[in-house]
Amino acid sequence: MIDALVLDAVRAGMTDAGIDALVLRPSPDYRYLREDPLSAAGGEEGYLVVTLHGPPAPAADLARAAALVPPVAGRVAVDPLMHAAELFTLRVDAELVLASVVLAPLRLRKRAAEIAALRHAAGAADAVLLAVRDLAWFGATEAAMARRLRAMLAEAGCEGAPSVLVAAGEHSADAGHRPCERVINPGDALLVSVRGRWNGYCAEVARVFAVAEPPEDFDAMYSVVRAARDAAADRVRPGVACAEAAEAAREVVDGSGYGDYTAARTGRGIGLSQAEAPWLAAGETFASGMTVCLEPAIYLPDLFGARVADMVVCGEDGPETLSTGSLALHVLDR
Repeated sequence: MIDALVLDAVRAGMTDAGIDALVLRPSPDYRYLREDPLSAAGGEEGYLVVTLHGPPAPAADLARAAALVPPVAGRVAVDPLMHAAELFTLRVDAELVLASVVLAPLRLRKRAAEIAALRHAAGAADAVLLAVRDLAWFGATEAAMARRLRAMLAEAGCEGAPSVLVAAGEHSADAGHRPCERVINPGDALLVSVRGRWNGYCAEVARVFAVAEPPEDFDAMYSVVRAARDAAADRVRPGVACAEAAEAAREVVDGSGYGDYTAARTGRGIGLSQAEAPWLAAGETFASGMTVCLEPAIYLPDLFGARVADMVVCGEDGPETLSTGSLALHVLDR
């Protein structure tokens, strides 16, 4: 079953796009259409077919799904994550388009229950990053500490940990780094990013630390990243172009002299997917209920880098940060 208001909005979108049926596989779009989108993931096997009339119908396999599509359907929207083999198996005599044509605009603005789930996931990530301060880092490896943080995230109540990043020293300047067997030593800059999921909704929170003492000039660079984050967050307001958040962060970094070393992306939308609309460079306009992960960064190759990531929701009166952990640079003492 689908919430009646959501179903009405879906059918209005289908009508506007000339779509006669939606066929979804287990995916973020599928989960969005559940009557209780925050319930456990159980029962999401199979497919879901939504037509312009009658109740949405589950189907155990694609043959049954195809039988539920009206024979006269001229346009059918399929799940963006459907595999090629599934499309061949579906075999409907209609034009196929992506279901995101209908569902992406609806998923842009989170409902109260969705924001509550995002807040819970962000809170769990905050708790893990706070506990980082009490762990023994000297002599440990990035990989070992990443495994430990992943376990702590599960203990904090998250149903999944899509990724945990631990990057020490020069590795903190590598945007694509994955934890390895590098030993963490006093004098290292340390980047820790925690991604968790609560009832299907994703959060990412990232903070930087110094091991024993900050590297030379690290404090100054990190203060720029913090200022860029604040400038971007201030633009998450109804009616403001999403690109302005990215532009505000870049202006801060460019004005500091680090413009050649800033990350290409300042943030992205987040919800049932780790990355979804709104895209900060795509021309959308913020509206209440939109949620973004702001992640400005500066990377100095072979030296160190700094990136923060915070969950920010666009409220009716301005930005609300869902991740509330301190941004102050904390020096790890063991």
